[in-house]
Amino acid sequence: MEEKVLDYVLVPFGLAGMMAYHVWLVLQIVKRPTTTVIGINAINRRFWVRAMMEDVSKNGVLAVQTLRNNIMASTLLASTAIMLSSLIAVLMTSGGGERSSMWFVYGDKSEMGFSIKFFSILVCFLVAFLLNVQSIRYYSHASILINVPASYKKMMISDHPPTLHDHNNHHCVTAEYVGRTVNMGSYFWSLGLRAFYFSFPLFLWIFGPIPMFLSCFLLIFLLYFLDVTSDSGWVGTTQDDHQHQSHLISIRDEDTN
Repeated sequence: MEEKVLDYVLVPFGLAGMMAYHVWLVLQIVKRPTTTVIGINAINRRFWVRAMMEDVSKNGVLAVQTLRNNIMASTLLASTAIMLSSLIAVLMTSGGGERSSMWFVYGDKSEMGFSIKFFSILVCFLVAFLLNVQSIRYYSHASILINVPASYKKMMISDHPPTLHDHNNHHCVTAEYVGRTVNMGSYFWSLGLRAFYFSFPLFLWIFGPIPMFLSCFLLIFLLYFLDVTSDSGWVGTTQDDHQHQSHLISIRDEDTN
């Protein structure tokens, strides 16, 4: 009974630590995006989309190839997740009598306990699969939308192309919308990757609650250095560029007057 108590205490504390860290990370991304890698990448992806849509004839191939690479990365993670899900499902239905004799497991060794552990890992991989599929969906949409030139509105006004509904003549895709679509694909890819991260402590849970608890806080420590950045020099450079440009404009206005 004492070994089972460790599962009831250490496992919830480990999962609570992981959840608390990711809640803090989301708040940092929303309130202070320039201090996180995800926030900085999201800002620069919008700049990239705007630059690609400025001249579609020149940058269209580069943009599609970049998004295709992202689709391939999401496809790889989705395929890996569904393959591991099948493997876990096989392990759940086999070897039931041999698990209770694992002497190196210090914790709950009951059949129900092992079923819960394998089911938790299975859910983790299935969630990773679904999130990566959504990432592929958004990247596929963006690969079409990014080839619409930013000057399409002017083309519509001058050439008056035929449309299915006349009331949609004044609507066109914008760089901001495409940027949001690309960012959504990246967010879902990041969430799918986080599901893989969550599966690591759950896998160690098979060998007992102590390895699972220690791996949770080790993973939090490693993720902190991967998610948080103190290098915000690009922000200062951008502000200096704006000040320099405004200074040049004021000098030009004085010379004109």
